[in-house]
Amino acid sequence: MTASPRLVPPVWLANSIRPNRGPLPWPAMGRAALALSLPVVAGIAAGRPEYGALASMGALAGVIGDTAGAYRMRLLNIAVPQLFGAVGVTLGALAYGQGWAAVSVLASIALVSGMISSVGALASVSGLMLLLNAVVGAGLPMPDPWWTAPLLLTLGGLLILLLTLLGWPFRRHAPDRAAVAAAYRSVAELYAVVGTRDTAVYDARRHAVTQSVDSAYEVLLAHRAHDHGPRGPMVRLLAQLNALIPLLESAAAAHHHGRTSRDPEVAAAVNGLADSVASERRTPPALVLPEPQGPADRAVDRSLRHASAVIHSPGPTPHQDDDLLGNPEPLPLRVRRATRNMLTSTTSWRYGLRLALCIGLAQSLVSVSSAGRSYWVPLAVTFVLKPDFGSVFSRAVQRAVGTAVGLLAAALILAVVPSGWAYVPVLMGLGALIPAGNAMGFAFMTASVSPVVLLQSDIMTGQGFALMGPQLADSLLGCAIVLVAGYLLWPESWSTRVGDRLARAIDDTGTYIAHAFSGISYAERVRWQRRLYQDLSSVRSEFQRALTEPAPIGSQAAAWWPLVIAVERIVGAIAAAQVRGEHGAQPPAPQAVTDIERHLRELAHTVRTGAVLDNADVEPIIEQDDVLAPLRQELRVARTVVTPIDKT
Repeated sequence: MTASPRLVPPVWLANSIRPNRGPLPWPAMGRAALALSLPVVAGIAAGRPEYGALASMGALAGVIGDTAGAYRMRLLNIAVPQLFGAVGVTLGALAYGQGWAAVSVLASIALVSGMISSVGALASVSGLMLLLNAVVGAGLPMPDPWWTAPLLLTLGGLLILLLTLLGWPFRRHAPDRAAVAAAYRSVAELYAVVGTRDTAVYDARRHAVTQSVDSAYEVLLAHRAHDHGPRGPMVRLLAQLNALIPLLESAAAAHHHGRTSRDPEVAAAVNGLADSVASERRTPPALVLPEPQGPADRAVDRSLRHASAVIHSPGPTPHQDDDLLGNPEPLPLRVRRATRNMLTSTTSWRYGLRLALCIGLAQSLVSVSSAGRSYWVPLAVTFVLKPDFGSVFSRAVQRAVGTAVGLLAAALILAVVPSGWAYVPVLMGLGALIPAGNAMGFAFMTASVSPVVLLQSDIMTGQGFALMGPQLADSLLGCAIVLVAGYLLWPESWSTRVGDRLARAIDDTGTYIAHAFSGISYAERVRWQRRLYQDLSSVRSEFQRALTEPAPIGSQAAAWWPLVIAVERIVGAIAAAQVRGEHGAQPPAPQAVTDIERHLRELAHTVRTGAVLDNADVEPIIEQDDVLAPLRQELRVARTVVTPIDKT
């Protein structure tokens, strides 16, 4: 008797609901527990529980938006969306019960919300709060006078902001130091596998370095408009991060040509530098390093000593590191440029129209349909098609799964917990789960948020268990609207952007190699490395997003994977060649560099158009001392693997 086959979920579904691994954010969990429950305590004690529920909703928005590590960014990520949320609930409340007028108002807000999401991460969260609170204001009766609801929501947001910033005087730059130290530790882990024959392990560590360094730059550059003096702490941290670039480049050279893999002292020394960054140690530890035996080893030795000197320097850092990445634009100029780009971007308009169409359909069912739908329909649309450019299909599936799980928990709570004071400890426990669920993934965040919103709505309306059925049915209906009107009907839903971002990364790599061997300055070199890290990080992010989509998107993304790896190796090979040339190896001829630039341009063109490549003119490795030989080999691999996917 044969055993029945196991039911295995599709790959895209498994990728969608697989939890992210990582430590639990205990401080954020504690803040969320207090911020969601304290307003309810105040409201019940004052005899106005609905006021406490509204303030708790404002705190919930702050909990969701508090994702950045640096305090300045956390301040912006909580405070700015609260202002947009106050505007949203005011406009929504004015449209409450107004039929088609409410549909028009929410659709217009959705258009604006979707368009401003193209500006950046902060604008995306602000757009989400604008639309989310507008939906709540149009779906629930708000207390009089008109300014009460926005005031209470803002007070709830200020509470989570206050709890978040309590540690600022004591740990002002701790998150920034932690980001730089994490980048150094990732490079130490890379050196631990330098020279290994297991290319998959080396590639994984190199990818981790790219993500860590890019994340550290994102954290530090957010401060440049505020802390730009030659002795400012952010300038020192930026100099320490810049000093990591030569060390990272040397790792690529050592991997191909050095003997560093047999010397664990190097990885230990980099870890020691990370400890110095994290602890702000000024006394340099003794560097016990092996005797260098060639250009690659000399590059590692010199890079380590340079990084140690920068980290432990008591005075201003060399190379004017505060200006290495360019002076920040004045804020008014940045706002004007972002607004102009938003209004002229086809992508921005298309996404805004998608969101407006879905919200318009959802609100039509609520405001003018005889079916008697609740505001949970547009609320589900807002969360699934929220203003960013993530996976719509994946979020719809995760929203449905998370809502079902969250409602099961809410059903148990409403069945056994009486309304009133008994809700306070329940909200504390559920609130603590939201940051944990947010760190694990969208489905887990939805599962933790759904019962909180349900309890807040029950406090305001007193409907209790009667809310269960409408929320589940209307949330699933909202997901269905997004899948049809926001996903299936749009041509871009059926293709992946991996190729476009990969082509841009290859073009930037071609431009970089044209300058890399022409004696570019240290500052220009750091700026180019920063740009390439951003490109590669963008490619990886889009690749991971596409894997959560069903066929054909997921299969198209999988087909790009060999080329993604090949391009990352090309970037590493360029760094290795440059480092070897600077430390004693014979520099390449200008014509050889020009030829490789041409081959990279052709590769980028092929990725965009699907043209056929001829590898015959890419020279194989012919001389052992040719610093470009490994680069040519990686280029031949990339030009070979692009052929099978030129039509995907």
